[in-house]
Amino acid sequence: MGTLTEQIRAELTESMKARTAEKTSTLRMLQSALKNEQINLGHELSDEEAMTVIRKAVKQRLDSIEQYTKANRPELAAKEQSELDMLKAYLPAELSEAELEGGILEIIASTGAQSKKDIGKVMKEATARYKGRADGKVLQGIASRLLP
Repeated sequence: MGTLTEQIRAELTESMKARTAEKTSTLRMLQSALKNEQINLGHELSDEEAMTVIRKAVKQRLDSIEQYTKANRPELAAKEQSELDMLKAYLPAELSEAELEGGILEIIASTGAQSKKDIGKVMKEATARYKGRADGKVLQGIASRLLP
């Protein structure tokens, strides 16, 4: 398969033939979100644009899991978790905290950041470098921990 959207479309067809209801439902939702984004942009989605849509769906699942856990609804949180696991399969692997810490130390040195006042410069560079491979909250936590 060439692009990510074609891969998702093929897996949806496979899932429908295999009659796996949960996977079919999740992939249909994702296919719909991709199609909506394609209509909004007015052209076929690139892999990077498709990953942005998938990341948004992952973030929605994380928020839902948090809400369901607070509301003491473990069955709904488990459903969202399984959808989250399926969606994460389409994204590149996230980096470990040790890898991120090393990269952020490099960024701090290259930008000349001296204190927490300079966290904006560090975050701008870090989010650009690790786009899609690390969560912004994790990056900010590491950066604020490393800056005096």
